[in-house]
Amino acid sequence: MSEEFDYYEVLEITKNATAEEIKRAYRKMAIKYHPDKNQGDESAEARFKQINEAYQVLSDEGKRAIYDRYGKAGLEGQGGMGGAGGFEDVFGDFADIFDSFFGGGGGGRRGQRREMVDIAIELRLDFLEAVFGTTKEVHYTWHKPCGTCDGTGGKRQSCDYCGGRGQVYQRQGFMTFSQTCPKCHGQGSILIESCKTCQGKGKESVEESVEITIPEGIDRGQRLRVGGRGSQSRSGARGDLYVVIDVADDPVFMRREDDIYIEAPVFFTLSALGGTIEVPTIRGSKEIEIPRGTRDKSQILLRGEGIGNVHTGRKGHQVVLIKVIYPDRYTAEQEELLVKLHESFGQDGHPHKGLLDDVVERIKRWFS
Repeated sequence: MSEEFDYYEVLEITKNATAEEIKRAYRKMAIKYHPDKNQGDESAEARFKQINEAYQVLSDEGKRAIYDRYGKAGLEGQGGMGGAGGFEDVFGDFADIFDSFFGGGGGGRRGQRREMVDIAIELRLDFLEAVFGTTKEVHYTWHKPCGTCDGTGGKRQSCDYCGGRGQVYQRQGFMTFSQTCPKCHGQGSILIESCKTCQGKGKESVEESVEITIPEGIDRGQRLRVGGRGSQSRSGARGDLYVVIDVADDPVFMRREDDIYIEAPVFFTLSALGGTIEVPTIRGSKEIEIPRGTRDKSQILLRGEGIGNVHTGRKGHQVVLIKVIYPDRYTAEQEELLVKLHESFGQDGHPHKGLLDDVVERIKRWFS
């Protein structure tokens, strides 16, 4: 692996950047440090390689999750620096950047990518459904070209602003830049008479259901791809369906990555004397030992009682947060017993009186 550097710093983004923000940052940095714009500059070429490496990982949700938790070491053996899937995305986006340099039109792979339409829907899961995995039937709407106008939206004529290319070009020195035509929005033609069936939209809606498998350990914000279940292009190819996961909160358990946190109330006498209590886990109840003299907010770790990682299956831990409970009121008898206990430890009720007197004297001397 290459020299150590932080992927987020390379792309100049924060760790909570969205997928769209990552892509925008990548394009901006790749254009800035592209070797064709920095000929003979070895530092720019090295930076360009770092930018591509960073984007390859951060644009892949699975690799990004591993990197966020374990760093580059966690990507070893995970295909973090290689593999056809990762490079396909990088080069697909790089084709757009290359077009911006050399005036490429909307044809080839780039045109195909624009025509194919993916769909994203949200699926809300119960807490334990996400923890243990399940199957869900999802209902959604996708679109296909209008059967009357074949997806054109109606009668069209070639755009006179871009000459039907869908792109307009601007030359700066030896460089030529392209951008989507502002008049036809990249279509190359303008609608002059709307189709009566689709009202000029060029598409019709289709209701569909599909059963998907939810893997164990999936978390909020992660997504599942269902290939070939998206909208249909005019060529007949369908895009993909992306299911974005949301997870309901649980009243008892709190999740942090693959670890589970719970708060366990412990009566003050038990925290002082020690003993055992029973606490819930996601797989049932478990008896734990409360050491003598346990303090409030202490933590007890239950190894392997957390959530199975969605990528590796390795289970996290459960952290029990101790909350020491004191009674709101005492009976006269209980209060008398507490006073006796207090005095039995040699406490007179004013343990800091001598210390406070000394502080007061030192303050007086300071101002005298």
